[in-house]
Amino acid sequence: MKLKGKQKRYLRSQAHGMRPLFQVGKEGLTANWLKQVEDAIEKRELLKINVLQNAIVEDEEVIEYIEDNSQIQVVQKIGHVLVLFKQADKRENRSYSLEAAKI
Repeated sequence: MKLKGKQKRYLRSQAHGMRPLFQVGKEGLTANWLKQVEDAIEKRELLKINVLQNAIVEDEEVIEYIEDNSQIQVVQKIGHVLVLFKQADKRENRSYSLEAAKI
């Protein structure tokens, strides 16, 4: 699902009150970490991750790794926090994508 500007704005507003579920730390990025993020985003569609100060990778590297190795889109980056979105494959897990599609 390719997002338009208004859809991204809607998703950012929905993610505003969320707390980050995942962190990128001194262990960096691994395939196992990405698999866990993909599993969580399949159930939620929208989540936040936090890139810690002691991470061995920069924020831009995290964005590139996520977008190159999965279908997850980075909706927003504020400081060291990233907002991620991916439309759920199962219909019963879709909530944000249905609302975004109406926009």
